[in-house]
Amino acid sequence: MPYADLHVHTTRSDGSLERAAVPEAARRAGVEVVALTDHDRLQPVSEPIVEREGVTIVNGIELRVEVDAETADRGDGRLDGQRVDLLGYGVEPTPALEELVDAIQTNRIERGRAIVERVEDRLGIDLDVPIDEGFGRPHVARAIDVHPDTDYDYEGAFDDLIGNGDPCFVPREIPSFERGQRVLSDACSLVSLAHPLRYPDPESALALTADLDAVELWYPYDRDVDRGIVERAIDRHDLLATGGSDAHEDVLGVAGLTRDAYERLGLSAE
Repeated sequence: MPYADLHVHTTRSDGSLERAAVPEAARRAGVEVVALTDHDRLQPVSEPIVEREGVTIVNGIELRVEVDAETADRGDGRLDGQRVDLLGYGVEPTPALEELVDAIQTNRIERGRAIVERVEDRLGIDLDVPIDEGFGRPHVARAIDVHPDTDYDYEGAFDDLIGNGDPCFVPREIPSFERGQRVLSDACSLVSLAHPLRYPDPESALALTADLDAVELWYPYDRDVDRGIVERAIDRHDLLATGGSDAHEDVLGVAGLTRDAYERLGLSAE
């Protein structure tokens, strides 16, 4: 099992794991360090790293950003308009980060209401799902899955109803890569590109790491991948390597870092 799982979601965004239950889940997995990286939302602490019940908890965030034409030129323009995720570690909230996250959460709530209304109108049902901070499409998909009057399961909801381009999909406002990178760099000890091999053009996505500190090398893609292109980006841009399971349930440690690899990141509770 990895020593550190640096990509974990809780109920503060679209995970099912309560923050208070993280130490127990980590012990079950044999993990000693966990980074909480909820989508576009800050944790309810200001310390970059804390110890909880014998487990090191790194204050983190996963921020979705959009690549504009100027930034995309670094990767031959092929990422123009594409969205990537940045992982910030050792967060010490700044006014700029708080303002950015507040704006994103307001838009998430507005978008969530619009998606729920479209689903309810299309299926003729009442989803009865609370829409508050951290709300995202997985919450809608779960509500559809458990509703007794629908034939859609969780995956089917994304495939046919709320996925990109589907009839109930509503886009949301996304900060630019440049703004997101700048704000995170000012608030975090380390900024990493998340799951680079999930993007349509990994090579172009990896070109963005020239402006970052690290890239997520270890990630459970559930398919054969060529990590060699990630390793070459690490060498080319002198990057650190991060890794994590992208856990949305209570099982941690599916992917992550060894103790030596974690210690190279220089994250510590000072």
